[in-house]
Amino acid sequence: MLPFTDLRRWGRVLPGLALLGLAGCNLIEFSPNDHRVPEEFTNLTEKNLAKMAARPLPAGDTLRFVFTGDSQQFYDEAEALVASVNQQPGISFLVVAGDISDFGLAREMQWVDEKLRRLTVPYVTVIGNHDLVGNGRPTYQHIFGAFNYSFVYGNTKFIMLDTNGREYNFDGTAPDMGWLKPQLSNRDGARRQVVISHVPPTNDDFDPALRQPYVQALREASNLVFEMNGHNHSASIAQPYNDGVTYVNSDAFSERHYMVVTVWGDKQFRIKRVAF
Repeated sequence: MLPFTDLRRWGRVLPGLALLGLAGCNLIEFSPNDHRVPEEFTNLTEKNLAKMAARPLPAGDTLRFVFTGDSQQFYDEAEALVASVNQQPGISFLVVAGDISDFGLAREMQWVDEKLRRLTVPYVTVIGNHDLVGNGRPTYQHIFGAFNYSFVYGNTKFIMLDTNGREYNFDGTAPDMGWLKPQLSNRDGARRQVVISHVPPTNDDFDPALRQPYVQALREASNLVFEMNGHNHSASIAQPYNDGVTYVNSDAFSERHYMVVTVWGDKQFRIKRVAF
């Protein structure tokens, strides 16, 4: 039996040894809101756009991409979706229309990426309202990148936009009209353009003070094929403002459907809803 003084000494040492043992087994997690992830899970938008640039669509070719949204915690559905999309011919990339996560956690975004990186094509995202909760803002920026960005692919300019007005307390900053209008007025050499966001202007989560300016800006845009959203978890194709602008809404992963979108000419398109 150890003397009392030795017992006291070991009483001070053992907690430290226990912590070291846990650290060695990677069992310590400092906070669920920690947005630090391995480098391979950072700047995913930039990395996927680079993959797309390395696989350009020949001039004049018809563009085909997959449109879906709201992956959240539907990980089994994500695996089935990837398997189905990988069987689609002629697809250039996949778009997730926001709500990649449910609680804005890095682990959620990383888990979804682990599923989607098994696609045979790159993918891009827009930020959803669930991606902004908690520590979601710096997390999304760290893992994916900018909230608002644009790119040209297959003679189409894609404008990717944060429209989650409620998450900003309807303060007039989302959507950022000062950023959007110049984007719509300059197609950057593309023949046509597409706007993609999470919350549609018809939804109560869209900033009501910006609804009319947003709809008007889209109405005045040249060669706008359509505006695309997630958030509603159900597919629809409509012209709610009867102004010639088509609004397309995606299914959530949970609905086990996605859209194959084909675009050609100035504004011609075809959309096929696929079950998986």
